[in-house]
Amino acid sequence: MSGFKLFQMDVKSVFLNGYINEEVYVDQPPVFEDHQYINHVFKLKKALYGLKQAPRQWYERLSNFLLSQGYERGMIDNTLFIKKSNSEIIVVQIYVDGIIFGATQDSLCEEFVAAMKGEFEISMMRELSFFLRLQVKQTKDGIFLCQSKYCKEILKKFEMESGKEANTHMPSSCYMDADVAGKGVDQTKYRGLIGSLLYLTTSRPDIMFVVCLCARYQANRKESHFKAAKRILKYLKGTTNVGLWYPSHSPIHLIGYSDCI
Repeated sequence: MSGFKLFQMDVKSVFLNGYINEEVYVDQPPVFEDHQYINHVFKLKKALYGLKQAPRQWYERLSNFLLSQGYERGMIDNTLFIKKSNSEIIVVQIYVDGIIFGATQDSLCEEFVAAMKGEFEISMMRELSFFLRLQVKQTKDGIFLCQSKYCKEILKKFEMESGKEANTHMPSSCYMDADVAGKGVDQTKYRGLIGSLLYLTTSRPDIMFVVCLCARYQANRKESHFKAAKRILKYLKGTTNVGLWYPSHSPIHLIGYSDCI
């Protein structure tokens, strides 16, 4: 990942960029009425905020544009686009009006920015530092991703700021089952906790297993399950600054390990 730097770009009024392929009519908005045809409605040529078709039409236009520029759509994530030039690569990730991109060569980023500005109106472009509660620290030595701020918000939300810390997210002797005879707990609170923890696994793969284990019992949650989930919060309290570190000299290949033969 040598020289790989991430940037963020915002497209202005994204939903107004999508073309409508079906007939959609809207009432004449206040102040814009045509008094000669007061009982008429407007036929839309392009998407409008508030339409259920708007996000789909915007994505369709943007994806078609990127594909025409030589990008390939991700096989697993359809909002991920990749373009290769010899041994160099540029990666583009789309989230509504926010676009994250980075490349192994500056010229690829410059080419992408020029193409986007020629097709859309860009409201802002900057080096990526914070996106969807994901903190990004970029240095010459590498890129560090964490969610420490979000982690502290979770602890505060579930009143665990002053609680004790735990060295592990799950005791080695812990055994979880359906606990049929156990006492039930509030569904909203338990599901809210599990949902918050699942989003945290974006930068904390170390809690992935135990969070998914607790998530199995959302339909019939018991006090024992809630206690196990709170144990994760105790572990997070002492590890709020833990995240993912990508050294600048590391290869861009993904390597996986398994204990299965």
